[in-house]
Amino acid sequence: MNSRILAVGTASLREIAMPIGDVRDPVVLEQACALTEAIRAFREEHGFGRAIAAPQIGIGKRMIGLALPGWPEVIVNPEIVWRSGERMTLWDDCMCFPEMLVKVERYVSVSIQYTTLDGCLHVKESLPRELSELMQHEIDHLDGKLSFDHATGSNPYVHRSVFEADLAAFARLVDYFPHKI
Repeated sequence: MNSRILAVGTASLREIAMPIGDVRDPVVLEQACALTEAIRAFREEHGFGRAIAAPQIGIGKRMIGLALPGWPEVIVNPEIVWRSGERMTLWDDCMCFPEMLVKVERYVSVSIQYTTLDGCLHVKESLPRELSELMQHEIDHLDGKLSFDHATGSNPYVHRSVFEADLAAFARLVDYFPHKI
Protein backbone atom coordinates (compact mmCIF):
# COMPACT_ATOMS: atom_id res chain seq x y z
CA MET A 1 0.00 0.00 0.00
CA ASN A 2 1.23 3.49 -0.88
CA SER A 3 2.13 5.78 1.99
CA ARG A 4 3.89 8.48 -0.08
CA ILE A 5 2.26 11.89 -0.09
CA LEU A 6 0.95 12.93 -3.50
CA ALA A 7 2.26 16.23 -4.85
CA VAL A 8 0.00 19.17 -5.60
CA GLY A 9 -1.13 18.89 -9.20
CA THR A 10 -1.99 15.20 -8.91
CA ALA A 11 -5.46 14.89 -10.46
CA SER A 12 -6.87 12.58 -7.77
CA LEU A 13 -6.41 15.30 -5.12
CA ARG A 14 -9.37 17.08 -6.77
CA GLU A 15 -11.73 14.10 -6.43
CA ILE A 16 -14.38 13.91 -3.72
CA ALA A 17 -13.62 11.04 -1.33
CA MET A 18 -16.24 8.34 -0.85
CA PRO A 19 -17.87 7.69 2.55
CA ILE A 20 -16.86 4.52 4.38
CA GLY A 21 -19.67 2.12 5.20
CA ASP A 22 -17.96 -0.60 7.23
CA VAL A 23 -15.14 0.74 9.42
CA ARG A 24 -14.13 -2.82 10.32
CA ASP A 25 -13.57 -3.87 6.69
CA PRO A 26 -10.01 -5.31 6.45
CA VAL A 27 -9.27 -3.03 3.48
CA VAL A 28 -10.28 0.04 5.53
CA LEU A 29 -8.10 -1.13 8.42
CA GLU A 30 -5.15 -1.63 6.05
CA GLN A 31 -5.69 1.85 4.61
CA ALA A 32 -5.86 3.29 8.15
CA CYS A 33 -2.45 1.72 8.83
CA ALA A 34 -1.12 3.30 5.64
CA LEU A 35 -2.32 6.72 6.85
CA THR A 36 -0.63 6.24 10.20
CA GLU A 37 2.61 5.23 8.48
CA ALA A 38 2.42 8.14 6.03
CA ILE A 39 2.05 10.77 8.75
CA ARG A 40 4.85 9.19 10.79
CA ALA A 41 7.22 9.14 7.78
CA PHE A 42 6.33 12.70 6.77
CA ARG A 43 6.88 14.06 10.28
CA GLU A 44 10.22 12.28 10.42
CA GLU A 45 11.33 13.78 7.10
CA HIS A 46 9.88 17.31 7.37
CA GLY A 47 9.46 17.96 11.08
CA PHE A 48 5.81 18.97 10.89
CA GLY A 49 2.41 17.49 10.16
CA ARG A 50 -0.51 16.94 12.50
CA ALA A 51 -2.93 15.20 10.15
CA ILE A 52 -3.30 13.61 6.74
CA ALA A 53 -6.38 12.96 4.64
CA ALA A 54 -6.60 9.62 2.83
CA PRO A 55 -6.69 11.24 -0.66
CA GLN A 56 -3.21 12.64 0.02
CA ILE A 57 -1.85 9.11 -0.35
CA GLY A 58 -4.21 8.09 -3.15
CA ILE A 59 -6.99 6.55 -1.06
CA GLY A 60 -10.31 8.02 -2.19
CA LYS A 61 -12.11 7.47 1.11
CA ARG A 62 -13.32 9.83 3.84
CA MET A 63 -10.65 9.07 6.42
CA ILE A 64 -8.09 11.23 8.23
CA GLY A 65 -4.95 10.09 10.06
CA LEU A 66 -4.04 12.17 13.12
CA ALA A 67 -0.95 12.83 15.22
CA LEU A 68 -2.75 14.73 17.96
CA PRO A 69 -2.64 14.03 21.69
CA GLY A 70 -6.02 12.85 22.98
CA TRP A 71 -7.39 12.02 19.54
CA PRO A 72 -7.66 8.64 17.79
CA GLU A 73 -5.00 7.86 15.18
CA VAL A 74 -7.68 7.66 12.47
CA ILE A 75 -11.13 9.21 12.12
CA VAL A 76 -13.67 8.15 9.52
CA ASN A 77 -16.41 10.09 7.69
CA PRO A 78 -15.65 13.39 9.46
CA GLU A 79 -17.96 16.27 8.78
CA ILE A 80 -18.33 19.80 10.01
CA VAL A 81 -21.65 20.12 11.83
CA TRP A 82 -21.29 23.73 13.04
CA ARG A 83 -19.24 26.81 12.07
CA SER A 84 -18.69 29.96 14.11
CA GLY A 85 -19.72 33.26 12.60
CA GLU A 86 -16.21 34.66 13.06
CA ARG A 87 -13.47 33.99 10.50
CA MET A 88 -9.68 34.32 10.65
CA THR A 89 -6.77 34.50 8.25
CA LEU A 90 -3.69 32.30 8.71
CA TRP A 91 -0.73 30.82 6.84
CA ASP A 92 -1.68 27.28 5.87
CA ASP A 93 0.83 24.57 5.04
CA CYS A 94 0.20 21.21 3.47
CA MET A 95 1.98 17.90 3.07
CA CYS A 96 1.23 18.02 -0.67
CA PHE A 97 3.40 21.14 -1.05
CA PRO A 98 5.67 21.24 2.02
CA GLU A 99 7.86 24.04 0.68
CA MET A 100 5.00 26.55 0.39
CA LEU A 101 2.50 28.32 2.64
CA VAL A 102 -0.77 29.88 1.54
CA LYS A 103 -2.63 32.69 3.29
CA VAL A 104 -6.21 31.45 3.72
CA GLU A 105 -9.39 32.38 5.53
CA ARG A 106 -11.06 29.81 7.81
CA TYR A 107 -13.77 29.73 10.47
CA VAL A 108 -12.40 30.49 13.95
CA SER A 109 -14.20 27.47 15.39
CA VAL A 110 -16.01 24.42 14.05
CA SER A 111 -17.67 21.37 15.55
CA ILE A 112 -17.11 18.03 13.87
CA GLN A 113 -18.70 14.63 13.91
CA TYR A 114 -16.74 11.49 13.04
CA THR A 115 -16.62 7.73 13.52
CA THR A 116 -13.69 5.81 15.00
CA LEU A 117 -12.44 2.46 13.76
CA ASP A 118 -14.39 0.72 16.54
CA GLY A 119 -17.61 2.03 14.98
CA CYS A 120 -18.41 4.65 17.64
CA LEU A 121 -19.76 8.04 16.57
CA HIS A 122 -18.19 11.10 18.25
CA VAL A 123 -18.79 14.84 18.23
CA LYS A 124 -16.16 17.42 19.17
CA GLU A 125 -17.80 20.78 19.74
CA SER A 126 -16.45 24.30 19.34
CA LEU A 127 -12.87 23.29 18.62
CA PRO A 128 -10.12 25.80 19.44
CA ARG A 129 -8.49 27.68 16.56
CA GLU A 130 -5.55 25.30 16.06
CA LEU A 131 -7.84 22.28 15.71
CA SER A 132 -10.56 24.12 13.81
CA GLU A 133 -8.21 25.26 11.07
CA LEU A 134 -6.66 21.78 10.87
CA MET A 135 -9.99 19.96 10.56
CA GLN A 136 -11.20 22.43 7.94
CA HIS A 137 -8.01 21.83 5.96
CA GLU A 138 -8.25 18.03 6.14
CA ILE A 139 -11.98 17.88 5.40
CA ASP A 140 -11.29 20.12 2.38
CA HIS A 141 -8.94 17.39 1.14
CA LEU A 142 -11.81 14.92 1.40
CA ASP A 143 -13.90 17.29 -0.72
CA GLY A 144 -11.23 17.67 -3.42
CA LYS A 145 -10.14 21.15 -2.31
CA LEU A 146 -6.67 22.51 -1.57
CA SER A 147 -5.44 25.55 0.36
CA PHE A 148 -4.98 27.31 -2.98
CA ASP A 149 -8.78 27.31 -3.34
CA HIS A 150 -9.02 29.47 -0.20
CA ALA A 151 -6.11 31.83 -0.94
CA THR A 152 -6.91 35.36 0.18
CA GLY A 153 -5.37 38.80 -0.03
CA SER A 154 -2.48 40.07 -2.08
CA ASN A 155 0.58 37.84 -2.34
CA PRO A 156 -1.05 34.84 -0.61
CA TYR A 157 1.77 32.40 -1.48
CA VAL A 158 5.17 32.22 0.16
CA HIS A 159 8.07 29.78 0.01
CA ARG A 160 8.79 28.22 3.41
CA SER A 161 12.39 29.49 3.46
CA VAL A 162 11.22 33.09 2.96
CA PHE A 163 8.48 32.62 5.56
CA GLU A 164 10.85 31.20 8.17
CA ALA A 165 13.43 33.94 7.52
CA ASP A 166 10.99 36.64 8.71
CA LEU A 167 8.26 35.09 10.85
CA ALA A 168 7.40 38.37 12.55
CA ALA A 169 6.62 40.10 9.25
CA PHE A 170 4.36 37.24 8.13
CA ALA A 171 2.64 37.15 11.54
CA ARG A 172 1.53 40.77 11.05
CA LEU A 173 -0.30 39.79 7.84
CA VAL A 174 -2.78 37.37 9.45
CA ASP A 175 -5.22 37.15 12.36
CA TYR A 176 -3.96 33.82 13.70
CA PHE A 177 -0.29 32.79 13.80
CA PRO A 178 0.56 29.62 15.74
CA HIS A 179 4.18 29.51 14.51
CA LYS A 180 6.98 30.19 16.98
CA ILE A 181 8.52 33.63 16.61
